[in-house]
Amino acid sequence: MKTSEHHHCARVNGRCNRCDTPVPFAFTMAFQPIVDVAARQVVYYEALVRGPDGESAGTILGQVTDDLLYQFDQACRIKAIELASALDMQARLSINFLPNAVYEPEACIQATLETSQRVGWPTERLNFEITETERVQDRQHMRNIIESYRAMGFTTSLDDFGNGYANLDLLTDLRPDTLKIDRDIVMHCNRNPRRQAILRSIVALANTLEIQLVAEGVETREESRCLLNIGIPVQQGFYFARPQLEALPVIDKALFD
Repeated sequence: MKTSEHHHCARVNGRCNRCDTPVPFAFTMAFQPIVDVAARQVVYYEALVRGPDGESAGTILGQVTDDLLYQFDQACRIKAIELASALDMQARLSINFLPNAVYEPEACIQATLETSQRVGWPTERLNFEITETERVQDRQHMRNIIESYRAMGFTTSLDDFGNGYANLDLLTDLRPDTLKIDRDIVMHCNRNPRRQAILRSIVALANTLEIQLVAEGVETREESRCLLNIGIPVQQGFYFARPQLEALPVIDKALFD
């Protein structure tokens, strides 16, 4: 899908054949908590696509063709918000999206707003997580999405920061609210001084740019403690909980000790 096509929206009289038609396969969401270790609480739940019987994200995403990209993106947002409301989620909800699946932010957000209003979900508790940034050729388009969402009261995250050469230069143009530090940098940080040095540099960068950090892929208590000591209290990973299908995992508070 070429990003040069992002200059118009197909919505006419409140409907969009590109986005509003159902996807031809069933899917649902699992939820994984993002916790603030210092505050000892869940601050977000990330919605992760799964098959109706818990099949992997890859099984579902493998069925998403270019022609289905837009309606699948819309359907994911609707499903995530509906489930979050039904589960009485009190934390913020983080929804993944591909920038290439958005034509015009103000138009493509309408189904999200309508769903939030219908189920009573506060839009200020929505965070949009930008994934697969390496596939985005139109940097201005991504910047427009982030700035439009900020103007509408949403927050945005940049996923997998530090994984790939293009991540750092994105910050010359983009102003996300949160950077999610990739697992490749986080793992074994407690016993790897080089990783610790990189993490400290990311903390300094984030502080200067006024961006929050989330450490992804935290799997051990030692990693979690190390990250907290470096200055990254907001964390996500199997150490706290695995994604749970159509449910909110319960966090053992002893994990914060």
